[in-house]
Amino acid sequence: MAKLIDGTKIAAEIRAEIALEVKALAKRKIVPGLAVVLVGEDPASQVYVRMKKRACADLGIVSFDYDLAKTCSERRLLNLIDKLNADPKVHGILVQLPLPKQISEAKVLNTISPEKDVDGFHPINVGKLLNGEESFVPCTPRGCQELLLRSGYDPAGKHVVILGRSKTVGKPMAAILMQKAPGANATVTVCHSRTKNLAKITREADILIAAIGSPEFVKSRMVKEGVVVIDVGTNRVEDKTKKSGYRLVGDVDFKNVSKKARAISPVPGGVGPMTITMLLRNTLESAKRHAARKRRPTKKRQRLVVKASR
Repeated sequence: MAKLIDGTKIAAEIRAEIALEVKALAKRKIVPGLAVVLVGEDPASQVYVRMKKRACADLGIVSFDYDLAKTCSERRLLNLIDKLNADPKVHGILVQLPLPKQISEAKVLNTISPEKDVDGFHPINVGKLLNGEESFVPCTPRGCQELLLRSGYDPAGKHVVILGRSKTVGKPMAAILMQKAPGANATVTVCHSRTKNLAKITREADILIAAIGSPEFVKSRMVKEGVVVIDVGTNRVEDKTKKSGYRLVGDVDFKNVSKKARAISPVPGGVGPMTITMLLRNTLESAKRHAARKRRPTKKRQRLVVKASR
């Protein structure tokens, strides 16, 4: 049987590291702040937002909460984002998706300051990621990379096959792993719904990352012996034995694929805990960058320093 890549355990380790850094910043009177904006009453979004608020409280990160009605206008939301962009106490801004149909997701994401875009979806951060520049990296793919590295499966030199080309997982995952950088340097293949001979390609993977949103799509015949599998999918399937009437499964047939894999992440308890953890780490990084910018002397101050030294 495959080794279990325990996302709950690894997320706890990273959160402990974040908590130490937050305490260190507090001694300098710097408190990371995350603004979380929820529009409407989508049950899944409400649960996710509550989890984020609780995680912030646990680590000493301030959570600024904004719950707007489903009928909220696009202009009102954009005005709120402008206000948060200008607030020095807010280091990260997260607008929970999906949004109501009257609001343009693209406009909202483009309005968030790239310096506070802790979700990593602003076009500037997307471009910087692709160029290998310092940027905020989307939380789920960043969490997948951490799962691999902290479990001892460095992707360097490996053939990584990514199932899915979404802008939230597939595309940024490919951009992360193809970089000439520590924790990357992989040969990356991205597959999707139009890929021919899919099983032939997935069987070539040293590392397989599944993010297609199809319950237990990846079967044992689609992987080779010794593959490392990261399952990003979270799907509800009917299960009358459960009180809820359903159970959660990933995009991988865990029971059978785990018999061939070297290591595999479970669902739940794999990638899920990492996503929120990476959001918290991005918020911490934003606070540290903000503090560093404040310490840098302005051009006027630099001239005064030079003049005084003469």
